[in-house]
Amino acid sequence: MSRIRGHLPGLGGWSDDPLWASFYDWTVEHPAPGGAIWRLGIGSDLDRLYRAADEIGRQPAGSRILDIPCGGGVALRGLRPGQGVEYVAGDIAQTMLDRTLRAAERRGVADQVVPRIADVGDLPFDDGSFDLVVTFTGLHCFPDPERAVVEMARVLRPGAVLTGSALLEDTGLRFEPLRRVGRLAGLLGPGCTSAELETWLAREAVDDVVLERSGAIVYFRGVKRGAAA
Repeated sequence: MSRIRGHLPGLGGWSDDPLWASFYDWTVEHPAPGGAIWRLGIGSDLDRLYRAADEIGRQPAGSRILDIPCGGGVALRGLRPGQGVEYVAGDIAQTMLDRTLRAAERRGVADQVVPRIADVGDLPFDDGSFDLVVTFTGLHCFPDPERAVVEMARVLRPGAVLTGSALLEDTGLRFEPLRRVGRLAGLLGPGCTSAELETWLAREAVDDVVLERSGAIVYFRGVKRGAAA
């Protein structure tokens, strides 16, 4: 499975629409209080997430986008009404897909969103079938982040972009309690370091990799090697 199942009582596992997921979505959708919570809790700038999601809105009509894991649909803020793309929202949990579809309806983009049950460790998509893959705050949740990178890179067409964010292991001791509690709660997987992520991306022919730290979160972006179609 693509995300951890076990959890502390009361928090909920990823398949159960956990309390943490709802709280995360709330912070993203309420910039003023959410931004303050992000700064105090994880030392991160919420605006950085918004800027990363903007790449979705820059995709031309006819593009195919994969959002994995889509969670509650926070990345939909980057999708424009009438943009003319196919936005595949992938997640292991039907409850998350349901929330994403409700968010898409509120934003007026539901006609472009295709929900799909998908395990990031074994994506049910053809090689080179997406123009953009986004994975915001997902990599640290996967039980095998290396395999997730392999699969996300596999479905990228040459010249396409992989972008996302993650709570990496080398963002400082200040955030180690957060990582430990997250694992105890069953919300975080083994994670990886920046160096490991760069190595995996390079091995999968993802070049021009840029990593940018924002507190506990690292944003990453790379381009699949080869000429664009």
